[in-house]
This record gives sequence, C-alpha cells and structure tokens, in this order.
Amino acid sequence: MIEIIGYIAAIFIGITLGLIGGGGSILTVPVLVYIFGLEAVPATAYSLFVVGLTSLIGSIAFMKKDLVSFKTAAVFALPAFLAVFFTRLIIVPAIPDHIITISMFDITKNILIMVLFALLMVGSSYSMIKDKRVETEGEELQFNYPLIFIEGIIVGVLTGLVGAGGGFLIIPALVILAKLPMKLAVGTSLLIISAKSLLGFLGDIGANLEIDWALLAVFSGFAIAGIIIGSFLSKYIPGKKLKPAFGWFVLVMGVYILGREIFVHI
Repeated sequence: MIEIIGYIAAIFIGITLGLIGGGGSILTVPVLVYIFGLEAVPATAYSLFVVGLTSLIGSIAFMKKDLVSFKTAAVFALPAFLAVFFTRLIIVPAIPDHIITISMFDITKNILIMVLFALLMVGSSYSMIKDKRVETEGEELQFNYPLIFIEGIIVGVLTGLVGAGGGFLIIPALVILAKLPMKLAVGTSLLIISAKSLLGFLGDIGANLEIDWALLAVFSGFAIAGIIIGSFLSKYIPGKKLKPAFGWFVLVMGVYILGREIFVHI
C-alpha cells in the first residue's frame, strides 16, 4: 500500500514539472526516503536519474518550439557537468558515515544530506512563492562568462550533494546573466538539468553504488507519465497561478524534514 502512495507521488512530481516547468523534482528525495525507505545517498542518486530523465522528456517539447538556447546551455553546463560528476564520484563517497557528535546529537552522513536538502527546499519555495520574473524580450544575448561559470559550479555541487535539479537557481541565472527570455530560459534549464543530472548518476555508477533498477524504472515511468499529463494540462491551467501555492507546500515539506532530521535524532 505504501508503495502505491509513492508511485502516486511520482505522478504528482511529473505533473508539477509539466505544469510549472520545475520544482517537482525537489520532492523526489523525500518520497524515496520517507515512503520507500531508502538511505539518503542512494535516494539522491535515484533522484538524479528520475530528474534527468523527466527533464529530458520535458526539454524535447521546448526544442520542438525552438525554445532552447544550445549555446547558453553549453556555456552554463560545462562547469555544472564537471561539478556534479566529481561531487557524486569523489565528494559524496568521501563524507564519513558519522561526522560529529554534539552533546547527545549524532550528525551522520544521512542527516547532513537531508538537512542540506531541506534548506534547499526552503530556498526553492521562496523563489516559487515570490516568483519574481525579469523579462528580457528583445534584448541581445549577453554572456557574463565568469559569473555563469561560478553559478554552474555552485549548482553542480548542490545537485551532486542533494540530487535535485536546481532549476530555481538555473533559471534566474539564465535570465539575469545570459539575458534569456523567460520561456527560453525554462527550456534551456530543462536541457541543462537533464544532462548534468544523468551525468551525476553516472558518477554514482562509477562509485559502485548498488542500484535497484526495477524500482528506478517503475518510479521513473510514473514520473514521465506525470510530466506528459502536466504538459497537456498546462494548455488549460496557468502554471503561474499554481507556482506560489506549490511553493508554500514545498516550504512546509522543507520545515517538516528539518524538524524530523534534527529533533527526532536528539
């Protein structure tokens, strides 16, 4: 029964991606950890695969509408690719299972990753609730290469650590630093997320992480079905109106995870 709830959640994740162009993947890790009972490290690895695959499906629709800037994707993605791959291959395996004990509170690798993930959820929720858009229609594309490079590294490391796509960081960077129109930024972001997430997953395979391919395939299938449904519904339901409400939901989830991981283990 609990697995059925998890697969329904996977459909919901895909629908959210299809409706608002991002944000849904932030729920993948909590679903895998709290419903399917995975440890934090394999959950973030599975999330990379699910996020990468669903984002790739979503980006194809934008490619058909010529709403992907491949040049911008290349400029942003190279440092992100390297950062996420080496984070999964080297940094995550190097983090000790037991980090430190403060008073009666043991900080473990799983707790650290879930706390980082919850903080990312809170940051993501703020972005969705405020939903401040900077429109740049008609402006000439201008690349701030140093800042784009730095942003790519930051997003890549965060993606590698917590297994989320980081679209709420990528889209503002593409709009502000590369002067992309919003729709073009969303399509380009999906392509970047798909590529770096799948590359990060390859880092896990290289680190000999044991993968439950059956679970991963079924969960991904439901998420893909969801993004197809969400893309269809987006023709009738404006994602802009749903985004703040979903942001509040993500905020509540982030606070819940912080409370669960910190106070339950004291």
